[in-house]
Amino acid sequence: MSLFGNQRQDTREVFFRTYEKLQRRELLEGIETIVGRVIKAHPEYHSLLQQREAYADRDYLPQQGEPNPFLHMGMHVAIEEQLSLDRPRGIRAAYEGLLLRLADPHAAQHQVMECLGEMMWQAQWQNAAPDEDRYIECLQQQR
Repeated sequence: MSLFGNQRQDTREVFFRTYEKLQRRELLEGIETIVGRVIKAHPEYHSLLQQREAYADRDYLPQQGEPNPFLHMGMHVAIEEQLSLDRPRGIRAAYEGLLLRLADPHAAQHQVMECLGEMMWQAQWQNAAPDEDRYIECLQQQR
């Protein structure tokens, strides 16, 4: 199962399905194990994940000022995958440095998320590939 399909509905469906499996205490497989950890770390989104019909296709626009919970959780999933692979190279060491300073894995991931978001925004704005070196530099400056 892939978290990131071609449609946002595919991605959101992984979150809804994984939440339901967690509620039924079913075995999680593949990417669901990471998604499950992320969901457990975000109890503020549990009520949303209980309401598939209301939130499966909801738009979250920046001008509304409401963060997109699926984007937020998806970034956590992406960060966990990056850490497990140490890709881009050096992310694990940079994260461990943040973890030493913050002593909270979730808070450390939020610091990583700031740099990840900036890297993705820059790539989109410049219509270029994400700059992994700049991403790692950003993380190292967070320490």
